[in-house]
Amino acid sequence: MTDTNPQSSSRRHFLGNMALGGSAALTGLAAGCAKQDEQANAGGADGQKPLKAAFSNAGLQSTWCALGKQTAELWGKLLNVEIEWFDGEFDPEKQRNKIDQIVDRDWDFCCFQAVAIDALAPPTEILRDRGIPVISMDTLLVPMDKMRKTGVWTQVSPDHIFMAESSTKHLVDKIGGKGKVIHIGGLSAHSGAQDRKTGFENVASQHSDIEVLGGGVVWCDWKKEMARNQFEALLEQEQEPIAGAFFHSDDMALACVSAIKNTIHKDMVITAVDGQKEGLHAVRDGQLAGTTVNPVCRIHRTALTLGQFYVRNSEKMDEVPLEVITPGPLVTQETGNLETMLYLADPAHCLV
Repeated sequence: MTDTNPQSSSRRHFLGNMALGGSAALTGLAAGCAKQDEQANAGGADGQKPLKAAFSNAGLQSTWCALGKQTAELWGKLLNVEIEWFDGEFDPEKQRNKIDQIVDRDWDFCCFQAVAIDALAPPTEILRDRGIPVISMDTLLVPMDKMRKTGVWTQVSPDHIFMAESSTKHLVDKIGGKGKVIHIGGLSAHSGAQDRKTGFENVASQHSDIEVLGGGVVWCDWKKEMARNQFEALLEQEQEPIAGAFFHSDDMALACVSAIKNTIHKDMVITAVDGQKEGLHAVRDGQLAGTTVNPVCRIHRTALTLGQFYVRNSEKMDEVPLEVITPGPLVTQETGNLETMLYLADPAHCLV
């Protein structure tokens, strides 16, 4: 994706944009700004000092991750936070090596989406010992009961089970609760992908007339080419039309939709998770029956906003929330929220 240059914004416009992002974000922002105003009135400028943050997410070849980077950089400029990015490249070892190399540098805070759970635990412990707050985004950096001990201040993530349940329920409703379906998964070591698997199974298991092809989820590591190959192999095995398919990401789904054209599977109902620009356009164009928003902009913006508050307000780990859940709705041609989501997900706004 191509980066966009954020427009300059007054404080009033900035607050207005945050309001679109949710009342919780606006409440926190107001509190933080109030504290900064108090500092300014007292003659201090600490609340306005520039900060420096290290960010890493799973892999910038994903449109979801690329938009997360754009979000952090756009809102970083608005919040006077310099962002330095370390691409996870969808490889736990490569991401770990990159983070290992920067733990001794001077950061005000760090925000990481780990490619795989536990992979970034050792460097996070080093940052903990140096007193640098770490915020985990989306997938769990470590299991929840180990977060604080490892050095993670807050986990900011969507409800992956809910997202999968929403998209799967819409799929099941569209196919009348029966038929053969395909389940294409992300990376098995990704906690969010495991939760999406659970969400799909929660719904599918309630319908005895649904058969999941391939014996269950087919893990494709978020890779579009792998998803396409696995999807085509399943298509070729079936002599009767396949009713539907659920994908853990819009990217993988969109890599596969053309494979059903001019085949017996051309009427297959396809749903997914992510709900960003490309997926939303696919819903509008009828390629996807629906997608549930995995609010990448809200996740990265919330992590950034929390991090700068933790530092500028001199907050302590035990004073801040351990977990922040960022909601995302199902979007279909029938839900009435498609155009709104397109506006909020636009890289010029980076709000959802």
